[in-house]
Amino acid sequence: MREYFQDPEATRKAFRGNHFNSGDLAVMYPDGYISVQDRSKDIIISGGENASSLAIEQELASHPDVLEVSVVARSHPKWGERPMAFVILKVDAVKKWAGKHSAFGDDLKRHAKSRLPGFACPEWVNVVEELPKTSTGKIQKMQLRKIVAKL
Repeated sequence: MREYFQDPEATRKAFRGNHFNSGDLAVMYPDGYISVQDRSKDIIISGGENASSLAIEQELASHPDVLEVSVVARSHPKWGERPMAFVILKVDAVKKWAGKHSAFGDDLKRHAKSRLPGFACPEWVNVVEELPKTSTGKIQKMQLRKIVAKL
């Protein structure tokens, strides 16, 4: 890639230091393997601790009633930010939790607390019918951030 289309400012920022800065955060292991951890803009900073939205999503997705999940940062008066989860329930779980989304949120939080450090556990859970996606199926976290900004 040479540049962002008709966006010289984004190009300047992306190529600072003469390398393309993708915004991906990764770990390189001694054997040379690289593991992408998250995107820098998706890291949630809660009480001075960095929480990977990707790692949180992976743990929440292990709940038996979760079909899809996406996590973004939401402003918090004490901790700065806390995770907020947007969840699509599996088809057979929709009836089980009908009218009881708050109870599902509590159940998901208990699940998270058994698998994640406290600062990475979602403070809020919003059950949704769909997540905003691109034409290729990628979840548009920027749309979720816009929703959270209004809360």
